Amino acid sequence: MLLLLLGIIVLHVAVLVLLFVSTIVSSWLVGNSYSADLWQNCTEGISNTWNCVNASSSEWLQSVQAMMILSIIFSVLSLFLFFCQLFTLTKGGRFYLTGIFQLLAALCIVAGATIFTVRHTEWHRDPANFGFAYILAWVAFPLAAISGIIYVILRKRE
Repeated sequence: MLLLLLGIIVLHVAVLVLLFVSTIVSSWLVGNSYSADLWQNCTEGISNTWNCVNASSSEWLQSVQAMMILSIIFSVLSLFLFFCQLFTLTKGGRFYLTGIFQLLAALCIVAGATIFTVRHTEWHRDPANFGFAYILAWVAFPLAAISGIIYVILRKRE
C-alpha cells in the first residue's frame, strides 16, 4: 500500500514538474535564430545576443496562457486535496474530489495545447518547429489523465 501511495505521489509531482516547465520555458516554437513561448518571442541578434519582446496579445494566445495556468492550479489543488483526503477520508472511501480536479487539469492541458497547435500559424508564418516545452505539455496531458483516473478508482485502506 505504501508503494502504491508513493507511486501515485511521484506521478502527480512529475505531472506538476512537466506543467511548470512547459508553461515557463521559452521553447514552444523554435526556428532558425528564433524561439517563442507563451510569454515572449526571442530572436537572435548580432554577436549571439537574444532580443526578446512580449508575446502578442491575441485572444487565442491568452486563452492558451490561461489554460496552462489553470492546469497548474488544478493540479496543485488536487495534490493538496489528496493529502487532506488521505487523513480525513473514511475507510473504503474514494478520492473523487482529488480525481476530478486532476481530470480538470488534464482537460485544461489538452485545451491549451490544442488551441496552440491549431492557431500558431497565425502567430508566426516563418517556418518553425515545435519546441520541447510544447512536447512536454502533450506528455503531461495523458499522465494527468491517468493520475486522475487512478484517484477516482483508488479506495482508502488502512
